[in-house]
Amino acid sequence: MTRLAAFFRLMRWQNLLFIAITQLLFYYCVYVPLYDPATAPVKLFWLITASVLIAAAGYIINDYFDLNIDLVNKPNKNVINRVIGRRWAILWHGVLSVAGILATVKAVGWHKSYLIVANVVVVVLLWLYSTSLKKRYLVGNILISLLTAWTVLILFFAQVPFRAAFGATYDAATVKYFRVAFLYAGFAFILSLIREAVKDVEDLEGDRRYGCRTMPIVSGVPATKIYTTVWIVVLLGALIILQLYVLQFRWWWAVFYSVSCVIIPLIYLFFQHTKASSIAEFASLSRLAKWIMLTGILSMLFLRLYF
Repeated sequence: MTRLAAFFRLMRWQNLLFIAITQLLFYYCVYVPLYDPATAPVKLFWLITASVLIAAAGYIINDYFDLNIDLVNKPNKNVINRVIGRRWAILWHGVLSVAGILATVKAVGWHKSYLIVANVVVVVLLWLYSTSLKKRYLVGNILISLLTAWTVLILFFAQVPFRAAFGATYDAATVKYFRVAFLYAGFAFILSLIREAVKDVEDLEGDRRYGCRTMPIVSGVPATKIYTTVWIVVLLGALIILQLYVLQFRWWWAVFYSVSCVIIPLIYLFFQHTKASSIAEFASLSRLAKWIMLTGILSMLFLRLYF
């Protein structure tokens, strides 16, 4: 494997592409139909760049501190110390983190300094997650799920004045924008909780060997499966209610897409999860959860048609 290929694997380029697609879709399918894009107070390119760079830095530092665990859980996928040295990894983490913060400044300007501070906090949290928080009972799962939701929410807060974002202004466009932003952020948050719990079971052996206190280790796999099942049911219930709600607007194609590409795969995930027992089965469920998140995000395309 070349160093360039190893570097892209280390940064999880597929996940970075997913972040970029999510933010592009949210901007062009939600923001643009509701507002005049010429007045957008954010430079979209720089905001996407900031999110991608900070996420890439987070993946690098996670692999840096997870080297021993990954040698057990993913012996053929780790590239640190095999292709890329540990010093280079920590250097790239620092470079990408600083570049991500500078890109945030370029995107929103100093008049939205709270977003710059927020992304600095994200960088710090990703470091703490990699060093200690991921080993604590549910703490790491909740943190990663919140940061996944932040991928959508940062666009909302970047494009809406601070006072309007927190309810001081109630124009129709902002209210609709608020609802859609938190709808997709909530979807991403819950699905991430599900996927992180599934991944904890998948990584059980390496995590146990190196002192992690994840739910499968502390409470056992059966309890973890109950926890995950509850969240799957909650998400399914919310999505079904949402489809019944939008039917009154005659969004037939949107409902058909959501049922066939999001709800039915989620039902399949539910039944497969109840039967899963091997590492390979949980790895397959983790990939399925990622695909469901992708299809859910792609549903934004229908908002471009109906808004």
